[in-house]
Amino acid sequence: MHQISISEIQRNLHTLNDFDIIEVIDKKRNKIKGYFIESKYASFVEELSHKITSKNTDKTSLRGILHTYANIDKMDEEDKAWKQQILKKYSSYD
Repeated sequence: MHQISISEIQRNLHTLNDFDIIEVIDKKRNKIKGYFIESKYASFVEELSHKITSKNTDKTSLRGILHTYANIDKMDEEDKAWKQQILKKYSSYD
């Protein structure tokens, strides 16, 4: 992959025509600023980007899934039932 600086782009814009993909770097800070991709690849990049964003939004946490099925009115009763079950289990060993 060919690298080009921002100042080179400003001075010689026509150099972008010679490459399919160019990595744009900031030479002062030594950081990658982005990529120039030829327009014939635009639909592929957009499709890939859409797949990635849809995959990230489809993920839900376990807490979120369980919360949709939880009955808030019974949460206190469930907590007490758990404690009662533990006490019953260990009190039988006397």
